[in-house]
Formats: sequence, C-alpha cells, structure tokens
Amino acid sequence: MPQAGPKLLTQIAAVHFVSHVHIMLIPALLPVLPGLLGVGFVELGVALAVFNIVSALVQAPLGYAVDRYGARKVLKAGLLLGSLSFLLLAVSPSHAVLLVAMAMAGLANGVYHPADYALLANGIEPARLGRSFSVHTFAGFLGSAVTPALFLGIASVFGTPAALVVGAVFGVAALLLISIPGSGVYQAAGPCDKGGAGSAPATGRLRVFTPMIGVLTVLFILLNLSTSAIEKFSVAALVQGQGLNLAWANTALTAFLLCSAAGVLCGGALADRTRRHGLVAALAFALAAALTTLVALGLLQGWTLVVVLGAIGLLTGIIAPSRDMLVKAAAPPGAEGKAFGLVSTGFNIGGAIGPVAFGWMLDQHLPNGVFMASVVFMLLTVLLTLTQEAYSTRRRTTEQLARLL
Repeated sequence: MPQAGPKLLTQIAAVHFVSHVHIMLIPALLPVLPGLLGVGFVELGVALAVFNIVSALVQAPLGYAVDRYGARKVLKAGLLLGSLSFLLLAVSPSHAVLLVAMAMAGLANGVYHPADYALLANGIEPARLGRSFSVHTFAGFLGSAVTPALFLGIASVFGTPAALVVGAVFGVAALLLISIPGSGVYQAAGPCDKGGAGSAPATGRLRVFTPMIGVLTVLFILLNLSTSAIEKFSVAALVQGQGLNLAWANTALTAFLLCSAAGVLCGGALADRTRRHGLVAALAFALAAALTTLVALGLLQGWTLVVVLGAIGLLTGIIAPSRDMLVKAAAPPGAEGKAFGLVSTGFNIGGAIGPVAFGWMLDQHLPNGVFMASVVFMLLTVLLTLTQEAYSTRRRTTEQLARLL
C-alpha cells in the first residue's frame, strides 16, 4: 500500500478545516441572518436542527459509500454539495431555501469523517498515524475558531450574501486541492478510487457493527456531551451562576478552546508512543473531571478560573487522537469508512441531546448544573474507556497465546 505521507495530510487537514468553516458559518452569521431572511431566531434554530439531524442520519450510510465507491469520490461530492448549499442561500435568501440549504449542508457534513479517516488510515504509515489524526483534528478546531470573526467581518463590509459566497468558495478551493492528479489523496486511494474493482474489497463486507464499535459510538456521545457543555454553555453558566462579568467568562472559554487545540497536537505525539489508548483517555478525563468539579463548586475566580479551564481544555484535547486510534483498531481492514461513519454518529446524537438539556438547566436557574453534568459525562467516559481497555488487553493476551500455541 503506498504511503502518501505529508501531501495527503496537508490536503485532508485543509478539507477538515473547510468542513468546520461550513459547520460554523450559519451559527457565526446568526446576528445578521434575521435581517437578510426576515425570520426570528426560532426559525434559525430549526434550520440548525435540520443540519444536525440530517448529519446524524447519513453518517453511517456514507461510511458504507466511502468503502464501496471510494473515499476520494465521496469526499469530492461532499465538498461540492456543501459549497452549493451556501451559494444557493446567497443567491436566493429565504427561510425555505435556508432549510433546503441546511439539509444539503448536513448531507455534505456526513461525508467528512468517514472519508477523511479512511484516507488517513490507508495512506499514513502506522508509526505516524496518531500525530496525523491530531493534525487533522487541530485543523477542524482552527476552522471553527476563525469562522465567526472572519465571516462576520465580511458580512459587515460586503453584506451577508457575500459572506455566504466566500464560504462556498472555501469549499471549491478545497475541492480543487484534492483534485490535483498524483496528489496525496490519489496516492492513498483504495481499489474503488483507482477504478480497479467494481465493488468494495472483500474485507469491506465484514460485519462492522461489532460490540466494540457500539461501545465506541457511546463513547463519542459521552465525549460530545462532556465537552459541549463547556464549549457552548460555560459563559452563560459562569455569568448566571457565579457572578462573573462577561469579559472574564469569555476569557475563560477562550483559554479552554485554545488549550483544547494545543492538547490535540500533544495527544497525537502521545498516541504514537503507546498502545494503551483507552488508558490515556481514561486518565486525561479523570483529571479533567476533578478540575471541572472545582469550577462547578464555584471555588475559582479570575485568572485561577482561566488557568483551570485551560487545563481542562488541554486534557480533553489530548484524548482526541487516542479516540481515533481506538476506532482504527476496531475497524476491519478495508472498512474504515464504515467504522468511522458509525461512531461519528455519536457526535450528532450528543449534539442533538446536549443543547436541550443544558438549556433547560439554565432556564431552571441551575447554571452550575451545566458543569456538574459535564463531570458526570466525563466520569462515565472514564468507566467506559477503562472497560474497553480491559477488554482489549484480554483480547491481545488471548491472541498472543493463540500464536504461541
């Protein structure tokens, strides 16, 4: 199998950056979209719900499409569809078109994880795979971080439709990047991409939804719930529950997000130096749970709170590459797209459940409950990963004994 190496990683990181720009584009433009579309925030919330529901429904089927038709082809289709969704909204702004565009963008969003991870798993040498996963995840974090300021700035100067067009242009640029003949994506392509076989490899027809894949799907749900509580609701919870002013609360959240991105890069190097990925994830989340408990109890103020939330971000970021390595290890050879498609559904399920639950806590004047809920989900993650690690250790021991006999 050819190793595409740095060229492949650069291309897939750029695609993941664009995918997160597309995820954040409508949320980033929420302050200006009511004026363009003539709707309220409830209608915009419905549109965002459509995006997440469609993404949740298509992740697993698109994973099968990746292994059946080839990751490169499916990835190109996703980039094209995502770009067309925002271009359509720019030229015909209305609430009905927004709903259609969000359904299209949700379908496109379902492409990225199964296609990206399948290409990386087949094109990067195993010794560098953890670091490659970390760079891929970091690129997504970066896309999310730059989108609000960049696109609100474009909207304020050139108008909201122009910002939507620029979002579409980002997708087209990524599409052109991965269409360069002989590039990393082409070198990493499997048999379906190269046109050698009309069907997926025989290994791709193996039973993919194993108990381990089921456990990892639940793990992804818990990971989303534990971190999204802080990412999306910590500012409101700190202001309402602990009397912080908005500036300090935003500073604390910024520390969490920046350190999460740094933690992803650190976690990549760590993931390549150990096979005990479940143990790494359990230890990091146990420490994060302990620190989040301090925040929930209201024991921290000022720069101490900022530092602690930064440490929580670092710890939760560290586990991302180990999480991906666990999925890679659980996937049958040739079925990486299916496996990552299935487990990534967990992110969308968590994304649908979390905002409702955490929003209810704020409405009930239980702001510190947001942090306590995060602690509970972190502890459940620890229990799940330790159980998975024990199972994996027993399986490796059994396999070694079988080889000896």
